[in-house]
Amino acid sequence: MALAPSIPPMTSRHATLEDLVSLLQAQHTQKIDLPVEASQMRAVNTQLELRNTPPIISAAGVTPSAGTYRPTGVFDQGLADKLGIPPAYLRKMREEKPRLYDANVNGWLEDDPRRFLVRCLGDGSSPGVARALLSDSYKIIDNLDVLTATLSGIREAGVETVFDGCDLTERRMYVRVVCEQVAVAAPELLRNYRSPFTGASGADNPVVFAGFVITNSETGCGAFTITPRLVVQVCRNGMTINADAERRVHLGARLEDSAVRWSEETQRRNLELITSRTRDVVTSFLDGDYVRAKLDQMAGAARTEIRHPDRTIQVVAKQLNFTPEQQQMILNHFIKGADPTAGGLMHAVTSAAQTLPDGDDAHELERQALKAMQLAAGA
Repeated sequence: MALAPSIPPMTSRHATLEDLVSLLQAQHTQKIDLPVEASQMRAVNTQLELRNTPPIISAAGVTPSAGTYRPTGVFDQGLADKLGIPPAYLRKMREEKPRLYDANVNGWLEDDPRRFLVRCLGDGSSPGVARALLSDSYKIIDNLDVLTATLSGIREAGVETVFDGCDLTERRMYVRVVCEQVAVAAPELLRNYRSPFTGASGADNPVVFAGFVITNSETGCGAFTITPRLVVQVCRNGMTINADAERRVHLGARLEDSAVRWSEETQRRNLELITSRTRDVVTSFLDGDYVRAKLDQMAGAARTEIRHPDRTIQVVAKQLNFTPEQQQMILNHFIKGADPTAGGLMHAVTSAAQTLPDGDDAHELERQALKAMQLAAGA
């Protein structure tokens, strides 16, 4: 079933800041967020049908919310969780037995007394997109607000930064920020390394920049998070320092009975909080002493020689649940990187992450890079 032609794209990989802002603005004008009773939801030909729901009233006018929406994989995951249907079985029914999908979903919704938050995109024509099914205590912190507040926090901190690429998926937004003014020499970490992309030598470019990555989910797939990230100049590999991440969970007061439109006061407080946290993070993470301390923590494991790359990468991949394709990709990048150490394996993981087409997969692989180095050093 084709979507209404005006529905904006749901995803973008390696976007510029300008591209991301344009896409988020387009999505923002079509958001339909509704607290709905289970009785107002039906599965019809595996599509979501909302019945007797109120219209959305905004500056752009009045948009009907009742109608048909195509569920994303994220919505189906939420539906499976809320109704107690095994996710794999729900996917199988959607693909192979659509009538069984409808019968199961509608059967469990029939006498369900609960209320949910449904997040959709639509312009009043059908079908729209059903993005997520969430608890009605979910506190919305939208991507556009997060990005606006992040930019404000960076400006208030007075630090010059650049945006090192942005990703938008059905699950999350990722915004990578780098401060090239905070550059620390890391000759031990980079002396044997070569960029698998250009062949440039780490010994000739032994610099690591300070940075961080902002992540947010509008669809219940994780908290608003700010995580420090070190960026290698020679290949733009990024190493996230997960232990120091700052998080804010999307849980708040129960929603009102009408369509969700937070008050200006609530929106202002959310923006102020995100702005202040970003400002504090810029002060803490974009600091030479912080970067040096993290590089010192890596030093011992990073210099450990890997004598049997095939076997070591196989062990690491198994422990970190890398796919066979990712395992082979990491081995290829390890060979091209020409650094036979655990640090070289970390670089291989982060450079491989840059080439993945899916933003969620890329972020998850990069997030595991330091752990991969530690496992390789102990193998």
